[in-house]
Amino acid sequence: MSYISPVYNVISVPIEKVEPNAYNPNSVAPPELKLLYQSIKEDGYTMPVVCYHDKARDIYVIVDGFHRYRVMLEHKDIYERECGMLPVSVIDKDLDNRMASTIRHNRARGSHNVDLMSNIIKELHELGRSDAWISKHLGMDRDEILRLKQITGLTALFRDVEFGQAWKPVEETDENSE
Repeated sequence: MSYISPVYNVISVPIEKVEPNAYNPNSVAPPELKLLYQSIKEDGYTMPVVCYHDKARDIYVIVDGFHRYRVMLEHKDIYERECGMLPVSVIDKDLDNRMASTIRHNRARGSHNVDLMSNIIKELHELGRSDAWISKHLGMDRDEILRLKQITGLTALFRDVEFGQAWKPVEETDENSE
């Protein structure tokens, strides 16, 4: 059977059964959030919220679309018009791949909070993901990963980094000293 993209199976989910993930580093400034509200008010929900279905708790955990979710929570007119139902597209991935999906979705649109991005790099390393995996799945180059690791200050994050030989000072001779 060929692959079918999740967007072809959008479902309506009561917003009470949807919750944000704990790792999203994306933030939206108030003017853009106001614009998002206006967009949803005028055009409706044109893009589903991407979620993972936690079957054990029967809860949908947001992978992408937190701010679309937030608009419904914070605006009674949107909640009522939509009858409290949020359009959801479901992906079935492990936590590390959900984190990578969140970052890819966010990076394709804008910028991130550096501290939160550093925490994600830390969590991915704790889940056993290498710099090469992070680079491939999050679309980051190795220098960017290194800078984010430096922010956390945890030496465990540097286990995949090869360090070069340190420089050696040249000893002064009579010719060098004047």
